[in-house]
Amino acid sequence: MKKDDCFYLGKIVKKYSFKGEVLAKLDTDQPGLYEKLDAIFLDLKNNLVPFFIEKSQLHKSNLLRIKFEDVDTEADADSLIKTDLYLPLELLPKLNGNKFYYHEVIGFNITDKNYGDVGVVTGINDSTSQALFEIDKNGTNILIPMNDEFILEVNRENKTITVETPEGLIDLYL
Repeated sequence: MKKDDCFYLGKIVKKYSFKGEVLAKLDTDQPGLYEKLDAIFLDLKNNLVPFFIEKSQLHKSNLLRIKFEDVDTEADADSLIKTDLYLPLELLPKLNGNKFYYHEVIGFNITDKNYGDVGVVTGINDSTSQALFEIDKNGTNILIPMNDEFILEVNRENKTITVETPEGLIDLYL
């Protein structure tokens, strides 16, 4: 399994018990969807390795308490701390309407209601406090905030996103 075929679910943040249990911080708004997993991929030295789950349960809000098969000691659990967790893309719940996953809209065309064709989404920059569409228009990089008020429509069938940005925003880049 390659990372391109998976999505990031979270990270193991600490051990929970002397029996090898760990706590994972999940990067999701719906942690309950991932409470009854059979297996999960751990990123060990840039290789995704499947680990089978004996039992798991939600612990507090977005922490998942996990007991893996063959992880039976504190030392075993210690070796997994700060390890990223991944699941295959097909396990992502389907979104509809104007909600989308970042990886899903790469390659979509962006059209502004007032400006017209803006360009193609080449990436999402989520390293800032406001996530941004990274858009290529004939070699020029345009950044548009991923603000719910700006996004009018996400059309998965036609691979288009219609936005209405503040006047002059796109002109700043051209």
